[in-house]
Amino acid sequence: MIGNTYSGRVGLQQRVLPSYRAAFFDALAKACLGGLSVFAGKQLQAEGIDPTGRLQYARYVQAQNYYFSDPGSALFMCWQGGIMHWLNQWYPDVLIVEANPRYLSTRQAVTWMHRRGRSVIGWGLGAPPIDGFLAGLQRSARSRFINSMDAVVAYSRQGAEQYRNLGFPPERVYVASNAVAPAPATPPPPRPQGFTGRGCVLFVGRLQSRKRVDLLLEACSKLPPAVQPRLLIVGDGPARSAFEALAGDIYPRAEFVGARHGTKLEPYFAQADLFVLPGTGGLAIQQAMAHALPVIVAQGDGTQDDLVRPENGWQVPPDNLKVLTFVLRVALSNPEKLRQMGDASYRIVSEEINLEKMVQVFVRALNDLAKYQR
Repeated sequence: MIGNTYSGRVGLQQRVLPSYRAAFFDALAKACLGGLSVFAGKQLQAEGIDPTGRLQYARYVQAQNYYFSDPGSALFMCWQGGIMHWLNQWYPDVLIVEANPRYLSTRQAVTWMHRRGRSVIGWGLGAPPIDGFLAGLQRSARSRFINSMDAVVAYSRQGAEQYRNLGFPPERVYVASNAVAPAPATPPPPRPQGFTGRGCVLFVGRLQSRKRVDLLLEACSKLPPAVQPRLLIVGDGPARSAFEALAGDIYPRAEFVGARHGTKLEPYFAQADLFVLPGTGGLAIQQAMAHALPVIVAQGDGTQDDLVRPENGWQVPPDNLKVLTFVLRVALSNPEKLRQMGDASYRIVSEEINLEKMVQVFVRALNDLAKYQR
């Protein structure tokens, strides 16, 4: 049992507390015998983040976030008021922080921990290239900030390599593949080897322009008529009316079913033969894979590289209609191959990438740091 738990008290800093992270924080809290306290504040109104203010097992302390510019700007910064009071009250043995140097108050928290002989774990996407007129200063600040940590946890193998390239000790770099769902508890729905009628393509997500549902509609419309699939679009959002109008013009086979959550999503995953996310984001990928669906996703920040592989899907260049159309045609032309790829999806989320595995990596990092401190 010791290998699955950490005996000390843990603090965890986040800029905001998105609802999709609640299950992970609660699972980690159950593994931290001394308790877990999460310090996070409110998002900017324009960000479109679905927040939560409730955790079942972890403690939640609200920060007072002060923003300078917006997250898309090179000048973006955030200061989290109350962080020192929280640290003094909770007094964690280890602090886990977002590995983002733009959160200025985090530096103060790192210094506070180190002055007391306590460890800090940075958690982040990695250290991708930085461009723009402030690139040199930003790279330097990021390198100093990351190297002030005692260990780092990356979302992906690509992110871990980027941290190592900053000169961080390899033995203190961990990979906790980004997971939002536990390992599936039930077998996948049965599917026939061939399609029943037309193939069925599924999209699940918030309907906003960056999700590129318009690109998916265009790609489907350019397929040969015999291959054109039934297209299920599950979700709601500010771009829904525009997407529906476009579908009426170029792809009337598309069905907009509105937002569905929890068990109400199950029938749509069961009907589908292929899951497609043509834009940014990707919280539903693991759900689709847990239903034994092959996936097509737009390439992003590297966090999907470990999840989507040639054995279970395709990563396509973002905003590339020609490639998306080609891959859709290849996928829908071979239902037997799709079933094999769906089985691979199910295996990956059952055995490799899930909340349980993610918690295990953090617990290992916490226990390793405890050995270094002794």
